[in-house]
Amino acid sequence: MATTKLVMKLVYILLILFTFSVSPAIATAPEHCDSGSENPCINKAKALPLKIVAIVAILTTSLIGVTSPLFSRYISFLRPDGNGFMIVKCFSSGIILGTGFMHVLPDSFEMLSSKCLSDGPWHKFPFAGFVAMMSGLVTLAIDSITTSLYTGKNSVGPVPDEYSIDQEKAIHIVGHNHSHGHGVVLSTKDDGQLLRHRVIAMVLELGILFHSVVIGLSLGATNDACTIKGLIIALCFHHLFEGMGLGGCILQADFTNVKKFLMAFFFAGTTPCGIFLGIVLSSIYRDNSPTALITIGLLNACSAGMLIYMALVDLLATEFMGSMLQGSIKLQIKCFMAALLGCAVMSVVAVWA
Repeated sequence: MATTKLVMKLVYILLILFTFSVSPAIATAPEHCDSGSENPCINKAKALPLKIVAIVAILTTSLIGVTSPLFSRYISFLRPDGNGFMIVKCFSSGIILGTGFMHVLPDSFEMLSSKCLSDGPWHKFPFAGFVAMMSGLVTLAIDSITTSLYTGKNSVGPVPDEYSIDQEKAIHIVGHNHSHGHGVVLSTKDDGQLLRHRVIAMVLELGILFHSVVIGLSLGATNDACTIKGLIIALCFHHLFEGMGLGGCILQADFTNVKKFLMAFFFAGTTPCGIFLGIVLSSIYRDNSPTALITIGLLNACSAGMLIYMALVDLLATEFMGSMLQGSIKLQIKCFMAALLGCAVMSVVAVWA
């Protein structure tokens, strides 16, 4: 429940930031940024039905993507301990890595270097790269500290030699005298690995939610019917494969069914909710206003840093340095090709979104 509350608070903060960006800087935008009515694709009447289609399509594909790994236990090819699941997970990790490098980070650079922003300081310092770098370091700190807190909470000290128990395999509470309640909790390799999977799943979801909110708000606020048509298809593929990556992490984290449902729901529902809010604010929102460019640009940079860190460190590096892949060169090559294919897919999708 604590994770759920944290996610809700972060999404709420993002919505407040976006609401703040819709109006204050309208009057301060340069004159050459005010043009938009000349674009023949700008048609609010045609854009609204497309946005409704986008909500339904993205919600459906997101649910399919994030829930499919949760049912993989019933498919022999995709069992969590099998090679097929590992290959699919590396492909999904490549999708997440491609999202960070090919979608989110370039958008941030484009927004924060826009001609609609003043020269100082936005054109004199690479804020997008700086924020992405700091976001990656902060994610590392969160990852490390959270793991330490979880580990400390679930284990207590070493086991005395008198018990003659292998600490790496012990899983019970051992007591010298049960009637007096003396005992220690023995941590195991499996417990430590499970904690890592849970931290990875939670931090990854936060990073995905950041850019999902931004994507939804931007799509809902625009009235460019030509742009929306291409975005619907691109975002459906994007959320389908990204959901598979997140769903695989949720599966390995072995949360309760309620937590699995909540995490899947937040992932699938964040972008549609962002689109709905963008529709509500579309009459006053201008995506080229300075405040909107700065707010969304910084959020994109923050999201990019988190996604790149998670994909490289907690997903790909962890799997490739693990015992399963280290024991098979052939499987390593297959997983590398799968990750490369995932990056390639998102690179192609970047043409439209």
